Amino acid sequence: MIYRFTIISDEVDDFVREIQIDPEATFLDFHETIVKSVGYTNDQMTSFFICDDDWEKEKEVTLEEMDDNPEMDSWVMKETPISELVEDEKQKLLYVFDYMTERCFFIELSEIITGKEMTGAKCTKKSGDAPKQTVDFEEMAAAGGSLDLDENFYGDQDFDMEDFDQEGFDIGGDAGGSFEE
Repeated sequence: MIYRFTIISDEVDDFVREIQIDPEATFLDFHETIVKSVGYTNDQMTSFFICDDDWEKEKEVTLEEMDDNPEMDSWVMKETPISELVEDEKQKLLYVFDYMTERCFFIELSEIITGKEMTGAKCTKKSGDAPKQTVDFEEMAAAGGSLDLDENFYGDQDFDMEDFDQEGFDIGGDAGGSFEE
């Protein structure tokens, strides 16, 4: 059996990569094939996310062991075969290649080829140039680009500056008073 994944980017319209891979290969093999197919260096922190049909992240496969969020299951690329987390055609994944800005590739398992075998992984289709691997904030600002640092940048869409205590978090009471439980 062979998995054929299609990879696209929301930054470059004509960018497409197709990777064929043995389902028993690891996510590390998949990562290395992607990096090679787009000409990126292999020195950045990356992750795969297994997603639902609406691209919502469900499971993370990290390059290195990280226990930063105990509420979210995580797997390590070199220890996790692709078939452990990906079984069905049309399965969606994100491949985050720039952690600082959460830039990623959108990946879909476009076909499961039965009756054929392969070892490892290979890029079988290359179209368009990949987006830059990392974004230099000074370079972006100098070019007149926007970092889109609006009120939603920190992740809380319901945050309202009017709710912020202008007195420096003084919640009431005197500063030298006692605290009662």
